[in-house]
Amino acid sequence: MNEHHRRSIRLKDYDYTQNGAYVVTICTHGRESLFGDIVDGEMRLNDFGRIVEEEWWRTETIRPEIELDAFVVMPNHIHGIIVIIDGGDVGAHGRAPLQKPGVAYRPLRSLGSFVAGFKSAVTKRINAQRDTPNAPVWQRNFYEQVIRNEFTLNEFRGYIVTNPGRWAEDRENLAKGSRN
Repeated sequence: MNEHHRRSIRLKDYDYTQNGAYVVTICTHGRESLFGDIVDGEMRLNDFGRIVEEEWWRTETIRPEIELDAFVVMPNHIHGIIVIIDGGDVGAHGRAPLQKPGVAYRPLRSLGSFVAGFKSAVTKRINAQRDTPNAPVWQRNFYEQVIRNEFTLNEFRGYIVTNPGRWAEDRENLAKGSRN
């Protein structure tokens, strides 16, 4: 029997629902540049890039257990710092979640559930705009790292903020090998 098993990139035995800070990188499907261009070291978002940015920042208004930190949209990926402040257990604090009328609030269950929800919201909006139902926008997985101290948090903040200026050397930049 020849079964295909995907290798997990998560830390073995780590609880991704617990309070803490995480840096995530999410790449587009096929590393396609969908979100805009880097011009003179600055990211210039197109309509799809603005959707990504809007959905990222909307997270804090719909998920009271999440705080967001540094974030950048790149042509074919994003980097962001997410802080889970209530371990996904929204019943354990006194803040009532904000919700839209008629939409049931579902508490965060893990870092993975946050990423899945974000990717889904962005995909729906982009596919509606470009009239491509069910077309993939994101790669199947995401990269994450647990931030364990203030020094590492500040290093990631610096990396994220300066990322557009390093696009010419970025390993996610598929066009870098074709430049003169």
